[in-house]
Amino acid sequence: MEKLADLHVHTHLSDGTFSPKEAVEYAKKIGLSCIAITDHDCVDGIEPARTIAGKLGLEIIPGVEMTAQEKGAEVHLLGFYPDLKDRRFLKKLEFIRKSRVDRIYKMAEKLKKYNVRIDPEKVLRLSGEGSVGRLHVASVLEDEGYVSSIKEAFRRYIGDKGPCYVSHFEMTAKDAIDELKRVGAVVVFAHPHLMGGDALIRRFVKYGLDGIEAYHSEQSRSVSERYAALAEELGLLVTGGSDCHGLNKDEVLMGKVKVPYSVVEELKRCARRTRNT
Repeated sequence: MEKLADLHVHTHLSDGTFSPKEAVEYAKKIGLSCIAITDHDCVDGIEPARTIAGKLGLEIIPGVEMTAQEKGAEVHLLGFYPDLKDRRFLKKLEFIRKSRVDRIYKMAEKLKKYNVRIDPEKVLRLSGEGSVGRLHVASVLEDEGYVSSIKEAFRRYIGDKGPCYVSHFEMTAKDAIDELKRVGAVVVFAHPHLMGGDALIRRFVKYGLDGIEAYHSEQSRSVSERYAALAEELGLLVTGGSDCHGLNKDEVLMGKVKVPYSVVEELKRCARRTRNT
């Protein structure tokens, strides 16, 4: 039986609803052999996931999803196999998480202009000890009746082009790629169809990009095939993942996008090359 992997999974240590334990148990339940834990600006869920996964025979790939800015646009970069003991890297992530808290207060102020009043502290309580993000804001907006769904919250208020959007800590894509490469990570452009697409990919290759997340739950088959072809043209890795956020996206997406284990093996080879350069 072919081993399959989902290379984009969030836990409650960023904006998912599953604990690391729940994410691992769900992956095992649906027959996956491997998942990558890729929380936003946080790697704290990796070791707890590994502890449980070791007992269940499931492989955990350490990862992180970092947010950067490229000419005013928000982009997400996945880093697989970063050095989890690098103190400078961990301090950087801690600083970014603190800046996320400031962002929530700024969003709350913008929302007031639209007669939407939410308590930033409620958003922070919802996020708990992990990275707070827009999904937490959207959940509070839905809970308090300002919107009927998470999607509506993004469409009306806090999406990238929404009136209450607030940008992240200002890190350029090049800086994010440089930092991930410094700690030995394989760098992949996450869900490019949602993040500016082809033009950015070619630019990011010059910065040291290793791969494209060609397969994603919000990319159609034709789009995915186009990105897979572009990756081949540019000599990049092809990865895929569901971008599972537990119950925060209407349904549990884990396993909706799967890649063969050969992709994991290629990631490992690339990580070894990165560490040896």
